[in-house]
Amino acid sequence: MVFVLTDDQDLHMDSLSYMPLLKKHIADEGLSFTRHYCTVALCCPSRVSLWTGKAAHNTNVTDVNPPYGGYPKFISQGLNDAYLPLWLRDTGYNTYYVGKLFNAQTVDNYNKPAAAGWTGSEFLLDPYTYEYLNATFTRNGEAPVSYEGQYSTDLVAEKSFGFLDDALADQDKKPFFLTIAPTAPHSNVHIGSNLIDGNFSENTNVQSPPIPAERHKHLFKDVKVPRTEHFNPDEPHGVSWIGRLPKQNKTNVKDNDHFYRSRLRALQAVDEIVEELVDRLDKAGVLEETYIFFSTDNGYHIGQHRLQPGKQCAFEEDINIPLMVRGPGIPKGQLTDVVSSHTDLAPTFLRLAGGELRDDFDGSVIPLSENELNGDETKNEHVNVESWGIIMSEGKHGAVLYPNHTYKALRVIGDSYNYLYTVWCTGEHELYDLLTDPYETTNLLPQNHPSSNTESLDHPTYHSDTTPPGLTIQTHPNDPAHPSPPIPRPLKSITHRLDALLMVLKTCKASACTHPWNVLHPKGDVTNLKGALDPRFDEFYELQQERVRFERCEKGYILESEGPVDVRPYLEGIGG
Repeated sequence: MVFVLTDDQDLHMDSLSYMPLLKKHIADEGLSFTRHYCTVALCCPSRVSLWTGKAAHNTNVTDVNPPYGGYPKFISQGLNDAYLPLWLRDTGYNTYYVGKLFNAQTVDNYNKPAAAGWTGSEFLLDPYTYEYLNATFTRNGEAPVSYEGQYSTDLVAEKSFGFLDDALADQDKKPFFLTIAPTAPHSNVHIGSNLIDGNFSENTNVQSPPIPAERHKHLFKDVKVPRTEHFNPDEPHGVSWIGRLPKQNKTNVKDNDHFYRSRLRALQAVDEIVEELVDRLDKAGVLEETYIFFSTDNGYHIGQHRLQPGKQCAFEEDINIPLMVRGPGIPKGQLTDVVSSHTDLAPTFLRLAGGELRDDFDGSVIPLSENELNGDETKNEHVNVESWGIIMSEGKHGAVLYPNHTYKALRVIGDSYNYLYTVWCTGEHELYDLLTDPYETTNLLPQNHPSSNTESLDHPTYHSDTTPPGLTIQTHPNDPAHPSPPIPRPLKSITHRLDALLMVLKTCKASACTHPWNVLHPKGDVTNLKGALDPRFDEFYELQQERVRFERCEKGYILESEGPVDVRPYLEGIGG
């Protein structure tokens, strides 16, 4: 298995369209997921969830720096003893990693202790991780080596293929797992100190557009950020600090277009890695028995909803991200709308390696084969999304810290519905119907009383009708003895169900994360939103459930500040 993991790569600004080699060798030869999500749109928390198979509220790594995140937090939470490379080695795999592992893995703490589980590793180290022409690596826990003046992505390629040669030389004895993790297309960042611990500010680092390799600097000179409906709109979108953003002027937009072109140029060296990887595997005679995955840690926005370059929001640009795979038994040239998330990757890799799945996984195995994709088993339709602390944009015009960027969000995607529901620590609520509003421009919940959950949930608005298109149900759809006409469901009923589902997911563990409806309906007769919308459950959802809320805004995951955590199960028909 080989995993190519980029940094901050978008799906919704068409970055994949500018990577023809990725399309040729992976997308056209494999399976692409259109509904794959990260659960935290921020580098380090997302990566820790990816490698542990656990939600951020269970890893308690929620930021890029201490005290709430970064490599020191990964170590202090005991996760260096319980993550994917260790489990893969237990199944007999050699494991290799080159590039960025976690933020705040520095020239001072890289061996205190070293990241466990890797047969061979070359990790990028802070404060130089994001400097494209000033990278520093540690090889297998040895003293850091600086590569000033050399191009970071090319160094990642060279070092990765060195480990690939080692892996191929030992393949008769052991299979291998190799991660290639360049920082492209992340912004170029000059960090002011080796470790930022609790004192992050606008002056802590200097961010600028990513730097492409010299051979790619001339490309895409006329390309601009796609001018979609939600790009720099005349009227603001969203709530909290996002709803107060000013419209960007022409100079601002021009600079952001340059930022966008720089990202596309920086990705060209990654595209070259993909082709060389496939070529080397082919020449070694192992291409057809190798799984190659491609993804990123989180998405990105530039100008959508008036936002300056950055991530961390629950909008689709930030959380819906690339995932594609080719390999044995994988359909070729297909798209799938199966809903999956980064917490599913560790279980998926472990299953492919023949390992036993862990009881404490918050994710499940992603279907990859034709049979799995077309199976009758119930597939997930939900993704829980979380964020804590502060947010800072990365462009020339947006280096401003916004506090209270703490929220819980839920994506639910079914055959006849597609929602984003968000509850902020400030009490504000958002609900977007992506079937009718794919760019998330119209919040269906009023903000007249942002501190009142009841006000928002009991009196939602809808721009066309009280029932979203297509959201009707039949109480006995498969029972000829109880024929019933379709019943339209008002938005109020939908919102209460979404809030109860988010109530489960915001502190879920293990099976409660993969099968949250079983927590609400222990009888097992409700497995999705449509089933929960049966009118016989109206009182249960609208009158008997606590509402998602925060006691206060925090910079990290502090349970006593997260509001109520218990849900009441529907017990009708169950003894007791």
